[in-house]
Amino acid sequence: MSNPTKTMRTPLKKVRGLGAAKDGVQHWWIQRVTALALIPLALIMLVALLKLATGDHAAVAAAFRHPVFAIVALLAVLAVFWHFKLGAQVVIEDYVHSEGLKMASLLGVTFAVFVVGGIAALSVLKLFLGV
Repeated sequence: MSNPTKTMRTPLKKVRGLGAAKDGVQHWWIQRVTALALIPLALIMLVALLKLATGDHAAVAAAFRHPVFAIVALLAVLAVFWHFKLGAQVVIEDYVHSEGLKMASLLGVTFAVFVVGGIAALSVLKLFLGV
């Protein structure tokens, strides 16, 4: 016998909370926020690094010891890698049709982002701390 409460559910009730209605909008907003954050962060970092391009290692290390520069660099690293992860996730979910390959790709991208982003953040912190 079927459960009478299940048959009385409307089609809308059955799908509510599934699909893009669950968290797709949040994903979209976070990607837009990281993109907006990257505009000033990337410009500041580009100008600063172009000025430092002619300097030696000591000049670059001295620039990264300044707290404001180190914070901007860390925020830029965070925004770049978070934005990349979100964008790669959308591409994989949209264009990889094999569930196994999709899951492996998503795990691989997430792992790579954490490893490379962690190395970048650690590099900025090492320069800031002078270690």
